Amino acid sequence: MGANTGECIILSMFGPLGGPELVLILVLALIVFGPRRLPEIGKSMGRLLHEFRKASTDFQRTIEDEVEAEKYKAAAPEAPESAPPPGDAAGPQAAPQAAAADTIPREVPPPPIEPK
Repeated sequence: MGANTGECIILSMFGPLGGPELVLILVLALIVFGPRRLPEIGKSMGRLLHEFRKASTDFQRTIEDEVEAEKYKAAAPEAPESAPPPGDAAGPQAAPQAAAADTIPREVPPPPIEPK
């Protein structure tokens, strides 16, 4: 016995919609809402579907990005902090000073102006 899904229940209850059923639904909508109001309703339904698809895609992309980030974190091994060698005279204070000296921006002289 197969699993009973919601789709099977709905199809057995309503059946598939064919051409005559769709025409009947459109005629009823035309009678209820009128010919002037029907294009506005169609546009608003289109916007609603567009926004729903956009939100769904954004949500799916966010979930996929989070899964990829978790995989990346799990794959990257934790590197232990390395201590300086015991015979180093400068000690741990030399490294921050050297790093700070490397990050100081140097001024670049402007290019020479050539006469015309």
